[in-house]
Amino acid sequence: MLIGRYLLRRLLQAIPLLIGAIIINFLLLHAAPGEPTDYLIGQASVEQAFVDHLKAELGLDKPLSVQLWRFLLQAASGALGYSFVSGAPVLDLIMERFPATLLLMGSQYFLSAMFGILLGVVSSRKPNSFLDNSITVFSLAGFAIPIFWLGQMFILILGYRLEWFPLQGMVNLRQMYTGFGYVLDVAYHMALPVLTLTLFNMALIVRLTRGSMLQVMGQEYIMVARSKGLSEGKVLMKHALRNALLPVVTVIGLNFRTLIAGAVLTETVFAWPGLGRLTFDAIHARDYPLLMGMFVFTCILVIIGNLITDLIFSFIDPRIRYR
Repeated sequence: MLIGRYLLRRLLQAIPLLIGAIIINFLLLHAAPGEPTDYLIGQASVEQAFVDHLKAELGLDKPLSVQLWRFLLQAASGALGYSFVSGAPVLDLIMERFPATLLLMGSQYFLSAMFGILLGVVSSRKPNSFLDNSITVFSLAGFAIPIFWLGQMFILILGYRLEWFPLQGMVNLRQMYTGFGYVLDVAYHMALPVLTLTLFNMALIVRLTRGSMLQVMGQEYIMVARSKGLSEGKVLMKHALRNALLPVVTVIGLNFRTLIAGAVLTETVFAWPGLGRLTFDAIHARDYPLLMGMFVFTCILVIIGNLITDLIFSFIDPRIRYR
């Protein structure tokens, strides 16, 4: 019951937060250089009357305050407008690409959290050992290397030189597999982008887990657990890790925003047909409705991710109660 009230209060608080994010993104987007009409017209030589008519058709001739108010009303009704380029409903375009992004980002999200926590625990068992130093160097390198450069190196070495993996795309368009063959084909194509994102996002989790574990292992209740004759595995997993997970879960929850934001560069490098690629194309075309739809969708995902993180807190640490 308490959690239910807490969720209701957080959802009500999310409304002004979402409105504020929409206003800020709307103003920043329209302050950027470039016009949608420039992309639509291209290199064609047209009269100013045609440009004015095109702006009127797209609603760009209205004052910025009027455009913002119209978008807020559309968003409140569940409609995000129509794309300037394709003319299709923005919500349909997002929902069409969302499964591909969810598959890619959800896989790396799970793998980076699982292996990040595991390597962090292993690294903390023997500080300053060869294994600990090796994991530290590996995690620091993964965090320091730009994600787009890492993806290009994987394409060049594992895809082009060794020919172990396909270079780009989500499926083999020549074979057109069906059934279980299609599943294997998608998994084969997503290996490199998932590996790239996992190595990048796992690095911070490894470092944070190691630091949190080292701090917890010095507490008195750990010494009490060992004095009871518990095995080292039970001490680590049942007593130390559970208490060390709180800051780690916080970071993992904050990284939920990478479900879309982190996909832009990766999906562009690997030509993955998801929301990241859709966002990149919308930026290039100055497709205001599509970009604003992506911003709203991302904000909603971040709010949901923060709520899930708060709920996980109450299960990890029973002392946490939301009132």
